[in-house]
Amino acid sequence: MTTPVTIIGAGLGGLTLARVLHLHGIPATIYEAEASADTRTQGGQLDMHEYNGQLALEAAGLTDQFRAIIHQGGEATRVLDQHATVLLDEPDDGTGGRPEVLRGDLRRILLDSLPDDTIRWGHKVTGVAGIGEGRHELRFANGTTVTTSLLVGADGAWSRVRPLLSDAQPTYIGTTFVETYLYDVDERHPAAAELVGAGSMSAIAPGKGILVHREAHGVLHAYIALSKPQEWFADLDVTDAVTTYERVAAQFDGWAPELTALITDADAEPVLRPVNILPIDHRWDRVAGLTLLGDAAHLMSPFAGEGANLAMFDGAELGRALAAHPGDAEAALSEYEQALFPRSAEFAAESDRNHGLLIGANTPASFVDLITGKVPAE
Repeated sequence: MTTPVTIIGAGLGGLTLARVLHLHGIPATIYEAEASADTRTQGGQLDMHEYNGQLALEAAGLTDQFRAIIHQGGEATRVLDQHATVLLDEPDDGTGGRPEVLRGDLRRILLDSLPDDTIRWGHKVTGVAGIGEGRHELRFANGTTVTTSLLVGADGAWSRVRPLLSDAQPTYIGTTFVETYLYDVDERHPAAAELVGAGSMSAIAPGKGILVHREAHGVLHAYIALSKPQEWFADLDVTDAVTTYERVAAQFDGWAPELTALITDADAEPVLRPVNILPIDHRWDRVAGLTLLGDAAHLMSPFAGEGANLAMFDGAELGRALAAHPGDAEAALSEYEQALFPRSAEFAAESDRNHGLLIGANTPASFVDLITGKVPAE
């Protein structure tokens, strides 16, 4: 008999797992803290890699739906220095190796692929405890409890499930993104639209960068990267957008004004996104009835673009392992984790390396070398 699967978190990884399980006739329930699928926006664009994210979508039977939401031209890449001199300008070659899609669109096709009763919205986990024989009890903020024989923590960086497996906690790597948007850019911000182009633009120098993606409907999504201690950002009052952007832009003194305009002309309030990671070689001993996927298992910096891809691939691989071992969940979890640990360590190390190449001492030359393949693979 196949054990029903309890999943904490309706992010991309948890949804992919539920979808693959559904295709194999394995019952699954997702418990999600948010009140509904539309509680908040889902972030910006993701590049889906052909060696993991796209394979997960294939396992989920959603390749056609995925192709329908691709941002055509979004793989174009530009790298500039602080004077707005173009160092690299690569158009989208149309091969589809890393096509860009909006996270919200990707989440929607996964949500639409699941039976209506799969997700229990408004269930914020407040506690998880083992109750013996591989079973766990979940307590929720709404006062309800659930017991399960197979629990998967897909609940992100600050997972409430992870402490049952590991003492590891996320740590700050020294870089924070100040996230913002410019809207209707072809009409309202034409110079910025031309500067960024059809895909992504990175203007970088040691310790800082202005990283921008062009999204559908005339949107520029900007991430202003600064290598500063957390205390520096704690002094920012993000509710005062004008002052915050002035203070952030001051860190780019001497940069080309058309670049700093991407900060000072922002149309949305700033959001601070400190970059936290788990240890590169994070792993745990096998615990009956319990495992992790995605950021809960291997939180890494975003500088290899692997986070969402790996979360989805984790979900697909775990789903297939459970389907391959009906009636023996422990064999499935063991098989899954044996592949998970070296895979996630490899990409976490790559992402850590790329952080230094992007805004380290030798940028922008080191970052151009990375993009053009002059930096050896890990």
